[in-house]
Amino acid sequence: MTFPDRRTINVLLTALLVALAVGIVYLARSIFVIFAFAILFAYLINPVVRFLQRHSLFFKNLRGPHVAEAYLGILVLIGLLVHAMAPQFIPRVSQLMRESPALMENVYSGDIALTMGQRNGWNESQSLRAKAFLQQRRETIRNVVEGVKQFISVAFGGIVLIPVLALFFLSDGDKLVSGIIRIVSTPETYDSVKALACDLNEMLRHYIRAKVILAALSFVFCSVATLFLGFPHALALGLMAGVLEFIPVAGWITSAITIITIGLLTHSHWIWMAALLGLWRMTMDYFIAPRVMGHELEIHPLLAIFTVMVGGAVGGIVGIYLSVPLVASLRVVWHRFSRTESGNLHELQPPATHSLR
Repeated sequence: MTFPDRRTINVLLTALLVALAVGIVYLARSIFVIFAFAILFAYLINPVVRFLQRHSLFFKNLRGPHVAEAYLGILVLIGLLVHAMAPQFIPRVSQLMRESPALMENVYSGDIALTMGQRNGWNESQSLRAKAFLQQRRETIRNVVEGVKQFISVAFGGIVLIPVLALFFLSDGDKLVSGIIRIVSTPETYDSVKALACDLNEMLRHYIRAKVILAALSFVFCSVATLFLGFPHALALGLMAGVLEFIPVAGWITSAITIITIGLLTHSHWIWMAALLGLWRMTMDYFIAPRVMGHELEIHPLLAIFTVMVGGAVGGIVGIYLSVPLVASLRVVWHRFSRTESGNLHELQPPATHSLR
């Protein structure tokens, strides 16, 4: 036998290809993440497109016009939200954006501690200690700010790119999936790969339905809470909270800051609202969301909590969002593989013989 033999060469080549694939995925992880979010966004819009296509009087056999209608509806909804909150919120945001460079310079130099000390009645030693604290950690604060700026720029780029990519998935998703199945399968495994694709499609539909349920619950809670506490435009604020529920971590933080800021500017009961939002977030993250996700994806709630925590530790915000569908996909693949293996073993078993008496 020659060394290395054919089997060893095949194993080494397979390991090399796997390592190469992992390296490519790691280097281009941001691209894969954008495509993953585009696919999820397409699943979110697809029921609306199908509804419009089913109840339309024209172009029932074409998806393109109904995809355009769905996107137009989203733009109208965003415009209504902006128009509802513009009188109180947008001018203040514009002012904050104009004043942010000078404000950050005061933070870096520590002078903001003196201003805060005068407003809150600090003595001179307390103000100086706070200023020295900020000056000692100037580089750390600067790095954090730069990281936030980079994240915001990437996020806005993704917000623009994800709907564009989702447009292609909505228009030609079936053809794309069929082409991928033909590439990765053989004539013998075509039916199995197609069945796996159908299982993954059903899993992603259930995942999006779970996210819609959670968004609806956030909409109801924030609408009722803001209406009860006397906030202006309560329904618009609730709708904003429901829409931003689809964005992990950053979504609910943005909605909470927006609601509390509007309450502060309009002299509403913003302190009570902040307490209610904190209580709602804890209830949502550790009670409601794990059970809804577990019910829709057939995952135990404790496993859902563990998955989200591990995803956040490994991949941050992106890991939090993609961890649950990734684990659910692995579960679907494992179940499909187990059924295939059990079917093959059943075929290999000899037929039972019956003795004649």
